[in-house]
Amino acid sequence: MPESGGQETRDARDDSQGPIASAASAAGARAPEAVATAALRRTSLLVTLVLGGLTALPPLSMDMYLPALPQVTDALNSPAATVQLTLTACLAGMALGQLVVGPMSDKWGRRRPLLIGMVVYVLATAVCAFAPNAELLISFRLLQGLAGAAGIVIARAVVRDLYDGVEMARFFSTLMLISGVAPVVAPLIGGQVLRLTDWRGVFAVLTVIGVLLTAVVFKRLHETLPPERRHSGGVGEALRTMGGLLKDRVFTGYMLAGGLAFAALFAYISASPFVVQEIYGASPQTFSLLFGLNSVGLVVVGQINGKVLIGRVSLDKALGFGLAVIALAATALLLMTSGVFGDVGLAPVAAGLFVLMSAMGLAMPNTNAQALMRTPNAAGSASALLGTSSFLVGAIASPLVGIAGEATAVPMAVVQLASAVAALLCFLLLCRPWQRGHEPLIGAAGDPAPQK
Repeated sequence: MPESGGQETRDARDDSQGPIASAASAAGARAPEAVATAALRRTSLLVTLVLGGLTALPPLSMDMYLPALPQVTDALNSPAATVQLTLTACLAGMALGQLVVGPMSDKWGRRRPLLIGMVVYVLATAVCAFAPNAELLISFRLLQGLAGAAGIVIARAVVRDLYDGVEMARFFSTLMLISGVAPVVAPLIGGQVLRLTDWRGVFAVLTVIGVLLTAVVFKRLHETLPPERRHSGGVGEALRTMGGLLKDRVFTGYMLAGGLAFAALFAYISASPFVVQEIYGASPQTFSLLFGLNSVGLVVVGQINGKVLIGRVSLDKALGFGLAVIALAATALLLMTSGVFGDVGLAPVAAGLFVLMSAMGLAMPNTNAQALMRTPNAAGSASALLGTSSFLVGAIASPLVGIAGEATAVPMAVVQLASAVAALLCFLLLCRPWQRGHEPLIGAAGDPAPQK
């Protein structure tokens, strides 16, 4: 490994002690930002809850709304494909917003862009509650996603500011426990809200949640990126940094593998309300219970990953196993939904979806951790690329699952299988875990060092 790579490895070890520990030591005294950062790490439970809330906001925005999709279709006199675009718009907004917010957080710090994004999210969500037609709803769901992206990308960047290596991977798995509660409770909350009011009430509840989370962030989440670690450049430097990240074959491999795994997940999210309720005749409450059960599987496997596997099994082995299970589950779903086994009913299909969702607990935290470990000094931009790729691929998958109408689940299974196989290929062909080390390779400017 060249000498520069060794220096970056030493820098990464410094990072693991906190984002500004080495700078404070050199100055002979701890700067206020260093004190705040150390306090954040000591109060890890508070950090986990706040960051978990930020990462839970996107699944809340998506999943509370899922039981209402058939109702929105009727209320706005729009076809199912058009109503599904409200999901696509929100997802695309979250993808594009991360490209803007990530570099902004590297330049101006984490706190200011996050608070601006949260305020805009609250306003856009409130407008969605009063949308008179599908076109306006789609537009403000897009704005909702653009603003909500701040929580996603900055939460990951804060984790990278505070932790490194295996500790960071464990934190991502713990974070999944908090954020994973959102898919469990969101459809249940959405289903109960629909008992009391209509789909507009779902957005009213989301608005209240957004206001409360914004207040907690304002009061409790301090800045984790001190001025000396910020990038002073503008758009040009941000683009160069992202270009350097994309030139790193291994980073790109993890990014694509994670994004394609997310596409399989979002194919389920987008299609399951119609598959479970319209094709298999389940009630909104039954759908909510099944969706929650699947999310519990994801959370449990994520905790097994963080508490049991990490430190005993390499992250790459856990990731590869998770992707393989997703592919096998998607294959089983395609065989069942296409009628190879006859009319199998809801139970076997639900079991296949449970296995697929549970395996995401191995794929999602490990792709994020492995990718971010390669870029200790550009966490905002790296987090933006990771999130954008996931949400863009998910946005593409969303309309594809309804391409054959509401009477068949085959498109959902096809999209899931294609995404899972592509994710495995990206992991094997680009990451090549059997022939490389695990040290971070990308410096502050985003220039990758020579690869093994």
